Amino acid sequence: MTASATKPAVEAPALPGALDHSRLTYLLGYATSRASIELKKDFRRHLGGPLGLKAVEFSILMLLLSNQDVNPKQLCEALDVSAPNMAITIDRLAERGWVERSRSTRDRRAVIVDLTTAGRDLALRADRIARSMEQTPLQVLTAAERALLIELLFKVARGRREPA
Repeated sequence: MTASATKPAVEAPALPGALDHSRLTYLLGYATSRASIELKKDFRRHLGGPLGLKAVEFSILMLLLSNQDVNPKQLCEALDVSAPNMAITIDRLAERGWVERSRSTRDRRAVIVDLTTAGRDLALRADRIARSMEQTPLQVLTAAERALLIELLFKVARGRREPA
């Protein structure tokens, strides 16, 4: 790795008595982890505390709100969650009255997860909150920078180059 490759594009802020982060700031993983810490704090403040939601629960509610005939396997794949952990999470959501399991009308062997009326109401409320909750931590970005950041992060998540 060249010296320029280890030089961060943006220096981490130096506070009195703060540690030198320069050997970490060139790493995308480190930068995304640091940003994630701030975004998770914001999530807890807006959705975790007030609505009692964990990030994975919120994600499940949003996927169910946007899709029909969703089975647990699809949720596992979409969120990269193991089947046993997904089953526990769906159980927890069902105990709270937000989701229910039923048999598919197209394939009686398949189990479908649906929002209950209370779950739909909660999902819609959470969606409204989520649309504005990141304004404070992301106020340092322009709208174009935010859109580009999201686009680039999803590109990294897909793990492949797209044709030009």
